[in-house]
Formats: sequence, C-alpha cells, structure tokens
Amino acid sequence: MRRARWLAEWRHSEKKPVFYHCISRVVDRRFVLGAGEKEHFRMLMRMQEKFTGCRVVSYCLMDNHFHILLEVPPMAEEGLSDGDLLKRLGALYSEAFVAEVAREIDEARRIGAEFRIPEIHGRFTYRMHSLAEFMKGLLQRYTRWHNRTHSRTGRLWEDRFKSVIVEDGVAAKTMAAYIDLNPVRAGIVKDPAQYRWSSYGEAIGGGAKGNGKTARAGLVRALRAHQGCGADASRWANEVSREYRKLLMAGAVEKTETRIGRNGAEETRRTRKGMSAAEAESERAGEISRGRMLRCRVRYFTDGAVIGGKAFVNEAFASARERFGTKRRDGARKMRGEAAAAAGLLWSLRDLRKGI
Repeated sequence: MRRARWLAEWRHSEKKPVFYHCISRVVDRRFVLGAGEKEHFRMLMRMQEKFTGCRVVSYCLMDNHFHILLEVPPMAEEGLSDGDLLKRLGALYSEAFVAEVAREIDEARRIGAEFRIPEIHGRFTYRMHSLAEFMKGLLQRYTRWHNRTHSRTGRLWEDRFKSVIVEDGVAAKTMAAYIDLNPVRAGIVKDPAQYRWSSYGEAIGGGAKGNGKTARAGLVRALRAHQGCGADASRWANEVSREYRKLLMAGAVEKTETRIGRNGAEETRRTRKGMSAAEAESERAGEISRGRMLRCRVRYFTDGAVIGGKAFVNEAFASARERFGTKRRDGARKMRGEAAAAAGLLWSLRDLRKGI
C-alpha cells in the first residue's frame, strides 16, 4: 500500500507558514516541454493559484520537469464569503458557469434555504488550500491540454509528484534560489534573470503588474515570511531584490584575470561576483561555498522529506514518530556531499547516502 503523503502537522495554523518543494518529471524524462508548453503550464499554474488560495513562492519550468515552492495557507475559520467564492471560481470557470453558481446562491437566500449555501460552497472549497488538490488540478489540466494538442494518450508524468516540507527563513530562501538556478545548472543561461520560465526571470522581466508582480510577491514571501511579512510585491525593490540577487550570483564565475604574482610569475585568477573573502578562502581550501552549492544538484532538496534548522526537523520527526523504526532517536541528519556547505545551518530528515 502506498504511504500517505507527509504533510506539515501545523498546516491548519495561521501563525506558522507551510512551504512544500514540489517536483515532477515527464514520463521517461522526455524533453517535451517547449516554449509553448511552458507558457501554457505557467498560465494553468497561475489559474490554479488564484482558485485554490495557495501561493507559488518560487518556480522553474524545464524541458522535462518542473519545480514549485508552494505555500499552502489554511482556509479562514469563517470560510469564504459568497463574493470571494465567485471570484475564485472565475479563475477556472467561464462567466456563464460562475453566473449559474451565483444564481443558485441567490435563489437559496431568496427562498430562505440558507442551509443549502454551505453545500454549494463545499462543491468547490474542498479543492482549495490543499497541496494535493493544487497539484492534482494543475497536472490533470495540463495533461489533458498536452495530450489533445499533441494527439497523444496516456499519462504524461512519471509518478506522483514529490514534495519536501521546507521551513520558513533560511531554508525557504535557499530552496527558492536552488529552484531559480535550475537553468544555470543545466547550462542554458549564465544569469538566472535570462530564463523567462522561472520566478526570478518573471520577477525581473514580467512588468509592473500581472504575473510579474505576482512573481515578485512570491519571492518576497520566500525571503521574509519568517519576519511576518505578507506577499507584498512593493517590498521587492531595494534590499529584498539585492539580497536575493547576491544569493543567486554568489557562486557565479564572472571572469578570469591574469596578473603577476609575488614571486614574479604570471598567474591566472578567477573572480566571482558576490563572493566574500571567507568564501574565497574556503574554496582555496577545497570546500564548496554555499553559493557554489546551489549551482550543484543537491538531492537533499528533492528527497530529504523535511528541510530546515535542526529544531525544525526534529519537531517534524517527533510529530510523525510512527513513520520510523524504534531505534531511531531523532530526526535531524547532517547534510553531506555537495550539500556540505549548508551543514550546521540546514538539516535533512532523511540521511541520504547515494547521489548526494
């Protein structure tokens, strides 16, 4: 029997944010997501975002897979007003359909059958504020469009999507950058701002309104949720955008320069934008800086189950103790391999041993 997906135990709390890193790959890892396909996927993703009330914090669409850092806030205790429900329905359904739902609600109130209104709302709200329903709706809608467009049948995605619980703060910021650096790791671009199908590319080139504003608001949430800041795109300007840019470019090789060393011999030196003296010294000692780490494939970020500070990972472990054997005493596992630069700062629930 397939094990139930691991969801954050605090997912119904309005005080503690819930982030998931979601990943899915095309069956056989075929490269079938071209420019048109990515545009349509992104359109459906934004529609699903408006309908469900979930928030895409960071994302990247590649030729055979995608990454989404998704925030799933709880439904408000009082539920949705009629107006809010109809507005959300407008993100997915036609005007005629929304008008018919509005007519149903008005008729129920007119005849004094208010008891019917929660049932009308419930036909749609069960698909809102849910990780599973967000991903199910997005993947199914895209698959139907893709199969119809390309005259194919059958499943498009390898298996059910992967998800990793991510702590707000350092972990969320690091995961967002890791996602936006996908096209850099793949050698498609040197600067993540040049890749249009990513949160950072959309934030930089998407314009002052619409999805450009939405992308900036998501990244503000990634960097500032731990400070209690909402998704306010206006906060992107100045310090938030500079901080994120520095993180993205910390491991970038900008240029090489040739100079005469102290012993009189000619030597070639690589310079990197945003690299501190301490990071440079670490690299000379053979260690991988955090900036360089983000430009490597880090399996912990896709298979680690829970990523965050040590206390956060241990708390998640304690809340789901029944998932583990009796010999395991705690949850936090130190990161190794390509992720060693984050050891002591970020921890993983799973102790990976291969492909790290």
